[in-house]
Amino acid sequence: MNRRTVIAYWLIPTEPAYSSFQKIINDFAGRYDAPVFEPHVTIHVGPVHAGAASRALRHAAHEYTRITLEPTRIDQSEEFVKALFVEFAMTAELRQLNEAIRNAGNDSSQYELKPHLSLLYKKMPTETRRGLAACVQVSFRNVAFSVIKAVRCISPTQCRRDVEAWRIVEALSLRDR
Repeated sequence: MNRRTVIAYWLIPTEPAYSSFQKIINDFAGRYDAPVFEPHVTIHVGPVHAGAASRALRHAAHEYTRITLEPTRIDQSEEFVKALFVEFAMTAELRQLNEAIRNAGNDSSQYELKPHLSLLYKKMPTETRRGLAACVQVSFRNVAFSVIKAVRCISPTQCRRDVEAWRIVEALSLRDR
């Protein structure tokens, strides 16, 4: 599989959702010897171009207000970075933000936006993942996101070492409404 360095663009949830999700992530990481990571929704992944990430973040922070997403379900998959995750309903605003970042970064990559917030990065048996998905409760009807970050990472992320190598390039706040 072809692995490369990319820039991932994340939306970061506001409190109290941030702390709630971080607690779940930390708990699962400890129980299953998995990496700890910051709660986020990836809105785009694209190539590393000089200045593109900064340009894309400045544009997003200037043009967009905090985004609110509705959790739809807890799900699981065989994918390392989606072992257990909260799926969110797609919104027109989220789709527009994805496009704006792609355009500001002059990026023609074909990243497919499927809004979710991972709770566990781990390869594990299907039955274990299904059991965890059945037990997790999200107590929020809606989750607000107010910070956007550009993160340098290896794609695809396949192991703890990849996660631990992530580096935040820049972070900016979206405008208040």
